[in-house]
Amino acid sequence: MKLRDLLGNDAAIEPALSGLDVTGLALDSRMVRHGDLFFALAGSKTDGARFIDAAIASGAAAVVGDHAPVACKVPFIAAANPRRALALAAAKFFPAQPATIAAVTGTSGKTSVAAFTRLIWERLGHASASIGTIGLVSPKRTVYGSLTTPDPIALHRQLDEIAREGVTHLAFEASSHGLDQYRLDGVRVSAGGFTNLSRDHMDYHPTVAHYLAAKLRLFRELIPPGGAAVISADHDCSAEAIGAAKTRGLRVMAVGRNGDGAGEGIRLVDVEVEGFSQKLAIEHRGKPYSVRLPLVGAFQIENALVSAGLAIGTGSDAVNVFASLEHLEGAKGRLERVGERNGAPIFVDYAHKPDALAKALQALRPYAKRRLIVVFGAGGDRDVGKRPIMGEIAAENADGIIITDDNPRSEKPEAIRAAILATAKGAREIGDRAAAIRAAIDELEAGDALLIAGKGHETGQIVGGEVLPFSDHEAVAAALASRVA
Repeated sequence: MKLRDLLGNDAAIEPALSGLDVTGLALDSRMVRHGDLFFALAGSKTDGARFIDAAIASGAAAVVGDHAPVACKVPFIAAANPRRALALAAAKFFPAQPATIAAVTGTSGKTSVAAFTRLIWERLGHASASIGTIGLVSPKRTVYGSLTTPDPIALHRQLDEIAREGVTHLAFEASSHGLDQYRLDGVRVSAGGFTNLSRDHMDYHPTVAHYLAAKLRLFRELIPPGGAAVISADHDCSAEAIGAAKTRGLRVMAVGRNGDGAGEGIRLVDVEVEGFSQKLAIEHRGKPYSVRLPLVGAFQIENALVSAGLAIGTGSDAVNVFASLEHLEGAKGRLERVGERNGAPIFVDYAHKPDALAKALQALRPYAKRRLIVVFGAGGDRDVGKRPIMGEIAAENADGIIITDDNPRSEKPEAIRAAILATAKGAREIGDRAAAIRAAIDELEAGDALLIAGKGHETGQIVGGEVLPFSDHEAVAAALASRVA
Protein backbone atom coordinates (compact mmCIF):
# COMPACT_ATOMS: atom_id res chain seq x y z
CA MET A 1 0.00 0.00 0.00
CA LYS A 2 1.31 3.50 -0.78
CA LEU A 3 2.29 5.84 2.04
CA ARG A 4 0.00 8.59 0.72
CA ASP A 5 -3.00 6.20 0.84
CA LEU A 6 -2.31 5.27 4.45
CA LEU A 7 -1.64 8.68 5.92
CA GLY A 8 -3.54 11.04 3.62
CA ASN A 9 -3.89 14.40 5.32
CA ASP A 10 -3.04 13.05 8.78
CA ALA A 11 0.70 13.66 8.43
CA ALA A 12 3.07 15.90 6.49
CA ILE A 13 4.35 13.72 3.62
CA GLU A 14 6.97 15.05 1.25
CA PRO A 15 5.91 14.55 -2.38
CA ALA A 16 8.93 12.35 -3.03
CA LEU A 17 7.81 9.93 -0.29
CA SER A 18 4.10 9.70 -1.16
CA GLY A 19 4.63 6.69 -3.41
CA LEU A 20 6.65 4.70 -0.86
CA ASP A 21 5.39 1.11 -0.57
CA VAL A 22 4.32 -0.01 2.91
CA THR A 23 3.74 -3.70 3.57
CA GLY A 24 2.55 -3.51 7.19
CA LEU A 25 2.04 -1.41 10.32
CA ALA A 26 3.75 -1.68 13.70
CA LEU A 27 3.83 0.18 17.00
CA ASP A 28 6.09 -2.31 18.79
CA SER A 29 9.66 -2.37 17.47
CA ARG A 30 9.87 -6.09 18.30
CA MET A 31 7.02 -6.81 15.88
CA VAL A 32 8.45 -4.86 12.92
CA ARG A 33 8.86 -6.74 9.63
CA HIS A 34 10.59 -5.63 6.46
CA GLY A 35 8.63 -2.86 4.75
CA ASP A 36 6.54 -1.90 7.79
CA LEU A 37 5.57 1.64 8.73
CA PHE A 38 6.63 2.10 12.37
CA PHE A 39 4.67 4.45 14.65
CA ALA A 40 6.85 5.87 17.44
CA LEU A 41 4.22 6.72 20.06
CA ALA A 42 4.94 8.55 23.30
CA GLY A 43 3.47 6.67 26.26
CA SER A 44 3.11 7.28 29.98
CA LYS A 45 6.07 5.01 30.77
CA THR A 46 8.32 5.27 27.73
CA ASP A 47 8.75 7.10 24.43
CA GLY A 48 8.49 5.10 21.24
CA ALA A 49 11.19 7.30 19.72
CA ARG A 50 13.70 5.34 21.82
CA PHE A 51 12.99 2.28 19.71
CA ILE A 52 13.28 3.83 16.25
CA ASP A 53 16.76 2.40 15.65
CA ALA A 54 15.56 -1.08 16.65
CA ALA A 55 12.58 -0.76 14.29
CA ILE A 56 14.85 0.31 11.43
CA ALA A 57 17.21 -2.60 12.13
CA SER A 58 14.22 -4.94 11.76
CA GLY A 59 13.34 -3.47 8.37
CA ALA A 60 11.01 -0.50 8.96
CA ALA A 61 10.52 1.39 5.69
CA ALA A 62 9.59 4.67 7.40
CA VAL A 63 8.73 6.10 10.80
CA VAL A 64 5.81 8.25 11.97
CA GLY A 65 6.03 10.34 15.15
CA ASP A 66 5.47 13.75 16.62
CA HIS A 67 9.16 14.66 16.90
CA ALA A 68 12.03 13.62 14.66
CA PRO A 69 15.13 12.01 16.16
CA VAL A 70 18.50 13.65 15.68
CA ALA A 71 19.30 11.20 12.92
CA CYS A 72 16.97 8.78 11.17
CA LYS A 73 18.20 6.34 8.52
CA VAL A 74 14.76 6.00 6.90
CA PRO A 75 12.13 8.63 6.03
CA PHE A 76 10.53 10.25 9.08
CA ILE A 77 6.98 11.60 8.75
CA ALA A 78 5.81 14.13 11.33
CA ALA A 79 2.23 13.86 12.57
CA ALA A 80 0.51 16.25 14.96
CA ASN A 81 -1.39 13.30 16.48
CA PRO A 82 0.52 10.06 15.76
CA ARG A 83 -1.98 7.94 17.70
CA ARG A 84 -4.90 9.07 15.59
CA ALA A 85 -2.80 8.77 12.44
CA LEU A 86 -2.06 5.14 13.41
CA ALA A 87 -5.75 4.33 13.98
CA LEU A 88 -6.83 5.85 10.66
CA ALA A 89 -3.96 4.14 8.83
CA ALA A 90 -4.98 0.79 10.39
CA ALA A 91 -8.55 1.36 9.19
CA LYS A 92 -7.25 1.84 5.65
CA PHE A 93 -4.82 -1.08 5.79
CA PHE A 94 -7.57 -3.39 7.09
CA PRO A 95 -10.59 -1.87 5.30
CA ALA A 96 -13.38 -4.41 5.87
CA GLN A 97 -15.75 -3.81 8.80
CA PRO A 98 -19.15 -5.22 9.79
CA ALA A 99 -21.96 -3.13 8.31
CA THR A 100 -23.52 -2.41 11.71
CA ILE A 101 -21.28 -1.50 14.64
CA ALA A 102 -22.40 -0.45 18.12
CA ALA A 103 -19.95 0.76 20.77
CA VAL A 104 -20.69 1.02 24.49
CA THR A 105 -18.85 3.06 27.08
CA GLY A 106 -19.30 3.71 30.80
CA THR A 107 -17.64 2.56 34.01
CA SER A 108 -19.65 -0.61 34.63
CA GLY A 109 -21.71 -2.80 32.36
CA LYS A 110 -19.75 -2.54 29.10
CA THR A 111 -19.02 -6.27 28.86
CA SER A 112 -22.62 -7.24 29.58
CA VAL A 113 -24.06 -4.68 27.14
CA ALA A 114 -21.74 -5.85 24.35
CA ALA A 115 -22.64 -9.49 25.03
CA PHE A 116 -26.37 -8.79 25.36
CA THR A 117 -26.45 -6.78 22.14
CA ARG A 118 -24.71 -9.63 20.32
CA LEU A 119 -27.21 -12.12 21.75
CA ILE A 120 -30.18 -9.96 20.73
CA TRP A 121 -28.88 -9.68 17.18
CA GLU A 122 -28.22 -13.42 17.07
CA ARG A 123 -31.79 -14.07 18.18
CA LEU A 124 -32.98 -11.86 15.32
CA GLY A 125 -30.97 -13.85 12.79
CA HIS A 126 -27.91 -11.66 12.27
CA ALA A 127 -24.32 -12.93 12.13
CA SER A 128 -23.08 -11.12 15.22
CA ALA A 129 -19.91 -10.66 17.27
CA SER A 130 -18.67 -8.80 20.32
CA ILE A 131 -15.24 -7.50 21.30
CA GLY A 132 -14.19 -6.45 24.78
CA THR A 133 -12.76 -7.46 28.12
CA ILE A 134 -13.41 -11.16 27.60
CA GLY A 135 -12.02 -11.02 24.05
CA LEU A 136 -13.64 -11.70 20.70
CA VAL A 137 -16.81 -13.79 20.46
CA SER A 138 -18.06 -14.48 16.93
CA PRO A 139 -19.96 -17.23 15.13
CA LYS A 140 -16.75 -18.93 13.98
CA ARG A 141 -14.43 -18.45 16.95
CA THR A 142 -13.89 -17.19 20.46
CA VAL A 143 -10.53 -15.57 21.23
CA TYR A 144 -9.97 -14.59 24.84
CA GLY A 145 -8.14 -11.31 25.37
CA SER A 146 -6.83 -9.10 28.16
CA LEU A 147 -7.51 -5.55 26.96
CA THR A 148 -10.98 -4.01 26.90
CA THR A 149 -10.07 -2.05 23.77
CA PRO A 150 -7.21 -3.56 21.72
CA ASP A 151 -4.55 -1.42 20.03
CA PRO A 152 -5.65 0.00 16.63
CA ILE A 153 -3.70 -2.51 14.56
CA ALA A 154 -5.08 -5.52 16.43
CA LEU A 155 -8.58 -4.02 16.51
CA HIS A 156 -8.79 -3.22 12.80
CA ARG A 157 -7.24 -6.57 11.89
CA GLN A 158 -10.00 -8.25 13.92
CA LEU A 159 -12.70 -6.13 12.31
CA ASP A 160 -11.40 -6.99 8.87
CA GLU A 161 -11.20 -10.70 9.66
CA ILE A 162 -14.68 -11.06 11.14
CA ALA A 163 -16.23 -8.97 8.35
CA ARG A 164 -14.65 -11.28 5.77
CA GLU A 165 -15.98 -14.24 7.78
CA GLY A 166 -19.51 -12.93 7.32
CA VAL A 167 -20.16 -10.98 10.54
CA THR A 168 -22.60 -8.18 9.79
CA HIS A 169 -23.28 -6.89 13.33
CA LEU A 170 -20.66 -6.05 15.96
CA ALA A 171 -20.96 -4.73 19.52
CA PHE A 172 -17.77 -3.68 21.25
CA GLU A 173 -16.56 -2.04 24.45
CA ALA A 174 -15.14 1.48 24.20
CA SER A 175 -12.89 2.00 27.22
CA SER A 176 -11.80 5.42 28.42
CA HIS A 177 -8.18 4.47 27.67
CA GLY A 178 -9.10 3.40 24.15
CA LEU A 179 -11.06 6.58 23.50
CA ASP A 180 -8.47 8.88 25.06
CA GLN A 181 -5.67 7.21 23.08
CA TYR A 182 -7.57 7.37 19.76
CA ARG A 183 -7.58 3.56 19.38
CA LEU A 184 -11.16 3.61 18.07
CA ASP A 185 -10.79 6.30 15.44
CA GLY A 186 -11.52 4.86 12.01
CA VAL A 187 -14.13 2.40 13.31
CA ARG A 188 -17.40 3.05 11.48
CA VAL A 189 -19.68 3.20 14.54
CA SER A 190 -23.43 3.21 13.84
CA ALA A 191 -24.59 3.68 17.43
CA GLY A 192 -23.15 4.29 20.88
CA GLY A 193 -24.29 3.34 24.36
CA PHE A 194 -23.51 4.98 27.73
CA THR A 195 -24.14 3.04 30.95
CA ASN A 196 -22.90 5.02 33.97
CA LEU A 197 -19.91 6.75 35.51
CA SER A 198 -18.25 6.12 38.87
CA ARG A 199 -14.73 6.16 40.30
CA ASP A 200 -12.30 4.10 38.21
CA HIS A 201 -8.91 4.40 36.51
CA MET A 202 -7.83 7.29 38.71
CA ASP A 203 -4.26 6.04 38.21
CA TYR A 204 -4.63 7.15 34.57
CA HIS A 205 -7.13 10.01 34.49
CA PRO A 206 -6.10 13.08 36.54
CA THR A 207 -9.71 13.97 37.39
CA VAL A 208 -13.22 12.52 37.09
CA ALA A 209 -13.98 15.29 34.59
CA HIS A 210 -11.12 14.07 32.38
CA TYR A 211 -12.41 10.51 32.73
CA LEU A 212 -15.91 11.54 31.64
CA ALA A 213 -14.59 13.67 28.77
CA ALA A 214 -12.64 10.68 27.45
CA LYS A 215 -15.80 8.57 27.41
CA LEU A 216 -17.85 11.30 25.77
CA ARG A 217 -15.45 11.37 22.79
CA LEU A 218 -17.56 8.46 21.53
CA PHE A 219 -20.53 10.81 21.14
CA ARG A 220 -18.73 14.06 20.42
CA GLU A 221 -16.38 12.78 17.71
CA LEU A 222 -16.75 9.15 16.63
CA ILE A 223 -20.42 8.51 15.90
CA PRO A 224 -21.46 10.39 12.74
CA PRO A 225 -24.38 12.84 12.91
CA GLY A 226 -27.65 10.96 12.60
CA GLY A 227 -26.34 7.92 14.46
CA ALA A 228 -28.03 6.65 17.62
CA ALA A 229 -26.95 7.46 21.17
CA VAL A 230 -28.46 5.15 23.78
CA ILE A 231 -27.92 6.69 27.23
CA SER A 232 -28.91 5.40 30.65
CA ALA A 233 -30.86 8.36 32.03
CA ASP A 234 -30.71 7.55 35.74
CA HIS A 235 -27.29 8.96 36.73
CA ASP A 236 -25.79 12.31 37.67
CA CYS A 237 -23.79 12.45 34.44
CA SER A 238 -26.66 11.38 32.17
CA ALA A 239 -27.56 14.94 31.24
CA GLU A 240 -23.98 15.67 30.18
CA ALA A 241 -23.89 12.55 27.99
CA ILE A 242 -27.25 13.46 26.44
CA GLY A 243 -26.01 16.99 25.83
CA ALA A 244 -22.87 15.76 24.08
CA ALA A 245 -24.96 13.50 21.84
CA LYS A 246 -27.41 16.26 20.95
CA THR A 247 -24.61 18.70 20.13
CA ARG A 248 -23.24 16.14 17.68
CA GLY A 249 -26.67 15.75 16.07
CA LEU A 250 -27.24 12.17 17.21
CA ARG A 251 -30.62 10.48 17.74
CA VAL A 252 -30.85 10.32 21.53
CA MET A 253 -32.55 7.32 23.11
CA ALA A 254 -32.77 7.81 26.89
CA VAL A 255 -33.43 4.55 28.78
CA GLY A 256 -34.22 3.66 32.40
CA ARG A 257 -36.54 5.01 35.09
CA ASN A 258 -36.07 8.47 33.57
CA GLY A 259 -36.13 7.18 30.00
CA ASP A 260 -38.16 8.71 27.21
CA GLY A 261 -40.86 6.06 26.96
CA ALA A 262 -43.16 8.28 24.96
CA GLY A 263 -40.51 8.76 22.27
CA GLU A 264 -37.42 6.97 20.95
CA GLY A 265 -36.20 5.85 24.38
CA ILE A 266 -37.26 3.11 26.79
CA ARG A 267 -38.81 3.89 30.18
CA LEU A 268 -38.65 1.38 33.00
CA VAL A 269 -42.10 1.59 34.60
CA ASP A 270 -41.96 -1.20 37.18
CA VAL A 271 -39.89 -4.17 38.36
CA GLU A 272 -40.96 -7.31 40.19
CA VAL A 273 -38.40 -9.87 41.37
CA GLU A 274 -39.32 -13.44 40.48
CA GLY A 275 -36.68 -15.81 41.90
CA PHE A 276 -33.52 -15.37 39.84
CA SER A 277 -35.45 -13.41 37.22
CA GLN A 278 -37.10 -9.98 37.10
CA LYS A 279 -40.43 -9.03 35.50
CA LEU A 280 -40.14 -5.64 33.80
CA ALA A 281 -42.88 -3.27 32.74
CA ILE A 282 -41.43 -0.93 30.10
CA GLU A 283 -42.66 1.70 27.66
CA HIS A 284 -41.34 2.57 24.19
CA ARG A 285 -42.93 4.98 21.72
CA GLY A 286 -45.93 5.19 24.06
CA LYS A 287 -46.58 1.43 23.97
CA PRO A 288 -46.37 -0.82 27.07
CA TYR A 289 -44.36 -4.06 27.07
CA SER A 290 -43.91 -6.80 29.66
CA VAL A 291 -40.55 -8.61 29.75
CA ARG A 292 -39.29 -11.41 31.98
CA LEU A 293 -35.55 -10.78 32.26
CA PRO A 294 -33.69 -13.94 33.36
CA LEU A 295 -31.00 -11.99 35.25
CA VAL A 296 -30.37 -10.77 38.80
CA GLY A 297 -29.85 -7.15 39.86
CA ALA A 298 -30.99 -3.66 38.98
CA PHE A 299 -27.77 -3.00 37.10
CA GLN A 300 -28.56 -5.88 34.74
CA ILE A 301 -31.84 -4.15 33.91
CA GLU A 302 -29.84 -1.06 32.97
CA ASN A 303 -27.51 -3.17 30.83
CA ALA A 304 -30.40 -4.96 29.12
CA LEU A 305 -32.22 -1.72 28.30
CA VAL A 306 -29.08 -0.11 26.85
CA SER A 307 -28.58 -3.24 24.74
CA ALA A 308 -32.19 -3.18 23.57
CA GLY A 309 -31.77 0.48 22.66
CA LEU A 310 -28.66 -0.25 20.61
CA ALA A 311 -30.48 -2.98 18.70
CA ILE A 312 -33.51 -0.76 18.06
CA GLY A 313 -31.29 2.22 17.26
CA THR A 314 -29.54 0.23 14.54
CA GLY A 315 -32.77 -0.82 12.84
CA SER A 316 -34.15 -3.85 14.68
CA ASP A 317 -37.88 -4.16 15.37
CA ALA A 318 -38.78 -3.17 18.95
CA VAL A 319 -41.28 -5.99 19.50
CA ASN A 320 -38.74 -8.65 18.53
CA VAL A 321 -35.97 -6.97 20.49
CA PHE A 322 -38.00 -6.92 23.72
CA ALA A 323 -39.01 -10.55 23.17
CA SER A 324 -35.35 -11.49 22.80
CA LEU A 325 -34.52 -10.03 26.24
CA GLU A 326 -36.28 -13.04 27.78
CA HIS A 327 -33.51 -15.28 26.39
CA LEU A 328 -30.46 -13.34 27.56
CA GLU A 329 -27.61 -15.08 29.34
CA GLY A 330 -25.22 -13.23 31.65
CA ALA A 331 -21.67 -12.64 30.42
CA LYS A 332 -19.04 -14.91 31.97
CA GLY A 333 -18.02 -13.71 35.42
CA ARG A 334 -20.74 -11.06 35.60
CA LEU A 335 -22.83 -11.93 38.65
CA GLU A 336 -22.62 -15.51 37.44
CA ARG A 337 -24.13 -18.23 39.61
CA VAL A 338 -21.42 -20.91 39.74
CA GLY A 339 -22.68 -23.31 42.39
CA GLU A 340 -24.24 -23.71 45.82
CA ARG A 341 -23.57 -25.33 49.18
CA ASN A 342 -26.30 -26.22 51.67
CA GLY A 343 -28.72 -24.40 49.37
CA ALA A 344 -26.68 -21.19 49.54
CA PRO A 345 -25.93 -19.77 46.06
CA ILE A 346 -22.37 -18.81 45.08
CA PHE A 347 -21.74 -15.99 42.59
CA VAL A 348 -18.62 -14.82 40.78
CA ASP A 349 -18.47 -11.22 39.63
CA TYR A 350 -15.83 -9.01 38.00
CA ALA A 351 -16.58 -6.11 40.39
CA HIS A 352 -13.18 -4.54 41.11
CA LYS A 353 -14.25 -0.94 41.66
CA PRO A 354 -16.38 0.64 44.42
CA ASP A 355 -19.61 1.22 42.52
CA ALA A 356 -19.56 -2.22 40.92
CA LEU A 357 -18.97 -3.93 44.28
CA ALA A 358 -21.86 -2.01 45.84
CA LYS A 359 -24.20 -2.89 42.98
CA ALA A 360 -23.29 -6.58 43.09
CA LEU A 361 -23.84 -6.81 46.85
CA GLN A 362 -27.11 -4.91 46.67
CA ALA A 363 -28.31 -7.14 43.83
CA LEU A 364 -27.68 -10.25 45.95
CA ARG A 365 -29.20 -8.95 49.19
CA PRO A 366 -32.71 -10.31 48.35
CA TYR A 367 -31.20 -13.80 47.99
CA ALA A 368 -29.54 -13.81 51.42
CA LYS A 369 -32.21 -14.58 54.00
CA ARG A 370 -29.47 -15.16 56.58
CA ARG A 371 -25.98 -13.83 55.72
CA LEU A 372 -24.47 -12.20 52.63
CA ILE A 373 -20.76 -13.02 52.49
CA VAL A 374 -18.17 -11.43 50.20
CA VAL A 375 -14.62 -12.42 49.29
CA PHE A 376 -12.58 -9.75 47.49
CA GLY A 377 -9.31 -7.80 47.26
CA ALA A 378 -7.86 -5.06 45.06
CA GLY A 379 -5.34 -4.93 42.25
CA GLY A 380 -1.82 -3.67 42.75
CA ASP A 381 -0.27 -0.80 40.74
CA ARG A 382 -3.74 0.69 40.29
CA ASP A 383 -5.87 3.38 41.94
CA VAL A 384 -4.94 3.12 45.63
CA GLY A 385 -7.70 5.50 46.71
CA LYS A 386 -10.46 3.03 45.96
CA ARG A 387 -9.22 0.43 48.46
CA PRO A 388 -10.62 1.99 51.68
CA ILE A 389 -13.79 2.93 49.79
CA MET A 390 -14.32 -0.71 48.84
CA GLY A 391 -13.71 -1.73 52.46
CA GLU A 392 -16.45 0.66 53.58
CA ILE A 393 -18.85 -0.63 50.93
CA ALA A 394 -18.27 -4.22 52.00
CA ALA A 395 -18.87 -3.31 55.65
CA GLU A 396 -22.11 -1.52 54.78
CA ASN A 397 -23.54 -4.18 52.47
CA ALA A 398 -22.23 -7.58 53.62
CA ASP A 399 -22.62 -9.62 56.80
CA GLY A 400 -19.35 -11.51 56.41
CA ILE A 401 -16.16 -10.27 54.73
CA ILE A 402 -12.95 -12.03 53.76
CA ILE A 403 -10.21 -9.82 52.34
CA THR A 404 -7.86 -11.68 50.02
CA ASP A 405 -5.48 -11.05 47.13
CA ASP A 406 -6.59 -9.98 43.67
CA ASN A 407 -3.75 -9.20 41.23
CA PRO A 408 -1.07 -7.71 43.52
CA ARG A 409 1.34 -7.13 40.62
CA SER A 410 4.49 -5.39 41.92
CA GLU A 411 2.99 -4.28 45.25
CA LYS A 412 3.20 -6.13 48.54
CA PRO A 413 -0.10 -8.06 48.86
CA GLU A 414 -0.27 -7.50 52.61
CA ALA A 415 -0.12 -3.71 52.10
CA ILE A 416 -3.07 -3.82 49.70
CA ARG A 417 -5.07 -5.96 52.08
CA ALA A 418 -4.26 -3.64 54.98
CA ALA A 419 -5.63 -0.63 53.10
CA ILE A 420 -8.96 -2.40 52.63
CA LEU A 421 -9.05 -3.87 56.13
CA ALA A 422 -8.65 -0.39 57.63
CA THR A 423 -12.28 0.38 56.78
CA ALA A 424 -13.80 -3.10 56.42
CA LYS A 425 -15.02 -3.52 59.98
CA GLY A 426 -15.21 -7.10 61.14
CA ALA A 427 -13.42 -8.48 58.08
CA ARG A 428 -11.04 -11.43 58.11
CA GLU A 429 -7.80 -11.64 56.15
CA ILE A 430 -6.85 -14.72 54.14
CA GLY A 431 -4.20 -13.79 51.58
CA ASP A 432 -4.29 -17.00 49.55
CA ARG A 433 -7.30 -16.51 47.26
CA ALA A 434 -8.08 -20.23 46.86
CA ALA A 435 -7.96 -20.67 50.65
CA ALA A 436 -10.20 -17.62 51.13
CA ILE A 437 -12.78 -19.03 48.71
CA ARG A 438 -12.59 -22.43 50.36
CA ALA A 439 -13.08 -20.94 53.83
CA ALA A 440 -16.12 -18.95 52.72
CA ILE A 441 -17.73 -21.98 51.07
CA ASP A 442 -17.03 -24.17 54.11
CA GLU A 443 -19.10 -21.84 56.27
CA LEU A 444 -22.14 -21.52 54.01
CA GLU A 445 -25.46 -22.49 55.53
CA ALA A 446 -29.03 -22.46 54.29
CA GLY A 447 -30.16 -18.88 53.74
CA ASP A 448 -26.67 -17.55 52.99
CA ALA A 449 -25.35 -16.16 49.70
CA LEU A 450 -21.70 -15.77 48.69
CA LEU A 451 -20.15 -13.23 46.33
CA ILE A 452 -16.58 -13.74 45.08
CA ALA A 453 -15.63 -10.41 43.55
CA GLY A 454 -12.81 -8.87 41.56
CA LYS A 455 -11.58 -11.32 38.95
CA GLY A 456 -14.70 -12.59 37.19
CA HIS A 457 -13.74 -14.30 33.94
CA GLU A 458 -9.97 -14.03 34.48
CA THR A 459 -7.89 -17.21 34.41
CA GLY A 460 -4.65 -15.83 35.82
CA GLN A 461 -3.38 -14.00 38.89
CA ILE A 462 -0.64 -11.41 38.38
CA VAL A 463 1.96 -11.67 41.13
CA GLY A 464 5.13 -9.66 40.57
CA GLY A 465 5.93 -10.01 36.90
CA GLU A 466 4.33 -13.46 36.61
CA VAL A 467 0.83 -14.52 35.56
CA LEU A 468 -0.01 -17.57 37.64
CA PRO A 469 -2.88 -19.84 36.58
CA PHE A 470 -5.92 -19.03 38.69
CA SER A 471 -9.67 -19.03 38.15
CA ASP A 472 -12.37 -18.18 40.68
CA HIS A 473 -14.61 -20.64 38.83
CA GLU A 474 -12.09 -23.46 39.26
CA ALA A 475 -11.43 -22.52 42.88
CA VAL A 476 -15.14 -22.75 43.63
CA ALA A 477 -15.43 -26.10 41.84
CA ALA A 478 -12.45 -27.49 43.75
CA ALA A 479 -13.83 -26.32 47.09
CA LEU A 480 -17.24 -27.85 46.40
CA ALA A 481 -15.68 -31.09 45.17
CA SER A 482 -13.62 -31.41 48.38
CA ARG A 483 -16.78 -30.99 50.45
CA VAL A 484 -18.48 -33.82 48.54
CA ALA A 485 -15.43 -36.05 48.88
